[in-house]
Amino acid sequence: GCPGVLAVLGLEAAAPGECELTRLLQDKLQYEMRLQYMKHYFPIDYTVRVQYEEVLRPSNITRLRNATVSEAALRYLWFHVSSQAVLRIREVLPEKHPSWKYTQELCQLFDALGEEYGKYRQTDVEAVVADLVKLIHSAGAEGRSKAVRPKALLDNCLKVMRMLYGVPCELGMG
Repeated sequence: GCPGVLAVLGLEAAAPGECELTRLLQDKLQYEMRLQYMKHYFPIDYTVRVQYEEVLRPSNITRLRNATVSEAALRYLWFHVSSQAVLRIREVLPEKHPSWKYTQELCQLFDALGEEYGKYRQTDVEAVVADLVKLIHSAGAEGRSKAVRPKALLDNCLKVMRMLYGVPCELGMG
């Protein structure tokens, strides 16, 4: 098929809806909130099990960029990894837990972002990203799991979000 407008706009293409939602996420992911909800309200050194592919760090993004993966595909990957991370954290929380409402709010923002990404077809993203997204959503990959602190998952989420949306969405990095 035709590469479409995503490829033409390249780096700058982020829908207004994406920018609005990433700004809201940035507010929700402020350091104090991550510290309180993802560290202080959990037992010391508490970790959640996540698949190997569910950990997305700035270094992973740099490597994929160097492999000329499009920014749109990287944002799509970030969305899937981050929304999955929030679900992983929610799975361990009872409703009465002080962090439950916070993760619920993050979930709602990711659901709204999902609407934006619902417009992407798998064919719009490079195979390497499509394969990673498939792995994230496949139950069979449980063998390759690692223990990660909840705060670390959200730290990665925010750092990578700033790398991918900072310029096109003019996220204030402060």
